[in-house]
Amino acid sequence: MATIQSTQNKPFCFNYFQSLSQTPHRLRKRMLATWTPDQELNEVRLRSGADMKRKLRWYDLVALGISGMLGVGVFVTTGTVARDTSGPSVFISYIIAGISALLSSLCYTEFSVQIPVAGGAFSYLRMTFGEFVGYLAGANILMEYVLSNAAVARSFTEYLCSAFGVSDPNSWRVEVNGLLEGDNKLDFIAVAVILLLTLCLCHSTKESSILNLIMTIFHVVFFGFIIIVGFCNGSVDNLVKPGGLAPKGVRGVFEGAAKVYFSYIGYDSVSTLAEEIQNPPVSLPVGIVGSVLIVSGLYCLMALALCMMVPYNQISEKASYSMAFQKIGWKWAGNVVGAGASLGIVASLLVAMLGQARYLCVIGRARLVPSWLSKVHPSTGTPLNATLFLGLCTASIALFTDLKIVIEMINISTLLVFYLVANALIYRKYVITRKNPPFRTLSFLFLLTSSAVGFSISWKLKQQWWGLPLFGGIMITITAFFQYMVPCLGQPSEWSVPFMPWPAATSIFLNVFLMTTLKLLSFLRFAICTCLITVFYVLYGVHSTFEAEEMEMEIMAANEVPNPSILLIKLDV
Repeated sequence: MATIQSTQNKPFCFNYFQSLSQTPHRLRKRMLATWTPDQELNEVRLRSGADMKRKLRWYDLVALGISGMLGVGVFVTTGTVARDTSGPSVFISYIIAGISALLSSLCYTEFSVQIPVAGGAFSYLRMTFGEFVGYLAGANILMEYVLSNAAVARSFTEYLCSAFGVSDPNSWRVEVNGLLEGDNKLDFIAVAVILLLTLCLCHSTKESSILNLIMTIFHVVFFGFIIIVGFCNGSVDNLVKPGGLAPKGVRGVFEGAAKVYFSYIGYDSVSTLAEEIQNPPVSLPVGIVGSVLIVSGLYCLMALALCMMVPYNQISEKASYSMAFQKIGWKWAGNVVGAGASLGIVASLLVAMLGQARYLCVIGRARLVPSWLSKVHPSTGTPLNATLFLGLCTASIALFTDLKIVIEMINISTLLVFYLVANALIYRKYVITRKNPPFRTLSFLFLLTSSAVGFSISWKLKQQWWGLPLFGGIMITITAFFQYMVPCLGQPSEWSVPFMPWPAATSIFLNVFLMTTLKLLSFLRFAICTCLITVFYVLYGVHSTFEAEEMEMEIMAANEVPNPSILLIKLDV
């Protein structure tokens, strides 16, 4: 035990500069390092100390999935996309984005049933493609959560103003001269909401879920009110006037789909609760897929109701539903919408902040960030440190940053992670599980991505319409050829995606296409963030994980303990 104690007391930075000189060697050893599901479920999970408490049931997951998506989608993106991009056909944009989200959710579901850990996409990719790809996806999805939560918290202020009959939400914000435009209106209400939810999530997951379930019931009833009133008091003429159903054509519909994909951030939060669910093989498929289907239907109906009440070119950019009711003469209903939307936004924030803390907790278990972020409080069964840390980060961004600045960069991160998860499912199912040679599967994934890029470039060039059927046909041909040539035999798992590889291949194709519809500036911002993420991995992450693995091996050898999971409880790198 003296060996363990001396190893524990050795600080990570003791020989840091010497470690930097070994960076190339450590990168070669760690970047493609993978874990097995058994190691992830047992050895790695023990690094958090206490276990998370399994108290959630399938209906908790459905409610959490619905709340995670509803408040974000309808009340933040629908109005701006209908006004500026898709027109009245915004409901078709939601259908396209919903199909893509459903296919991605199927991929998430199979992974979460087979590997029921709190790490979500990070864990799935780390076990399939190695540490660096998992870290890249995990860091991007964390960035997506923090930025989207900050954006949604600021929209809460807008709808709360509407509930009290205040038309200008900036009147409740503090303007500071000297800051950049877009960052100069401080939102202390958004900060207060985030901090209160952070304290709630630190206390208990089950109690937070009960609170969310109550809010979800009221929220769905409230949605029904908006849909019924919109259909009864709106006019079908507003769907075709002015400019027709799709004033910017098919291109506007698909570009709108890429933007409203922001609305589907939330269902992946359900997969991060896998360690807190009773009967994961049953509850996870119902929770993830069921919530996506329900929300997709509600999105379409809500979008139609909005465009029937008000011509698309008169939709308000801020608090669009409240202003729509005021324009048809229902001012009191506009105030009710503001109150209901505020409640929905609080529920969606609750779910997203629940998910982001579990992502960071598992990344901490892998030692890619400081290990104190991975600790689970023994009394509450929650990742206390990760929840507090991310709550403070989200509150800081919400204080300054406007929604427009972050929304498209969020979509790129979301689409990239969903793209990687679909690739990982095909590779894991055909190579790791079925023991097929990797060359054919990797070649298929490369050709599939290339055909999606070719299709997207043809779409961008506008005049090269011959490329659309050509590359679309290539995608169908190579997928059918792969299905015929590479067998996927063996005993099925507890839950698996049907008709493989078609759902995952279609998800890859759609995610690539939707990414290319976003603006170049979004890619530049994303590239800068990815570079910073990579620099952090090279300067800290790879050395931390290398030192942790070496230390565990030394302790095992010195003490001749055959079961390393016993030591992982004591190890705190």
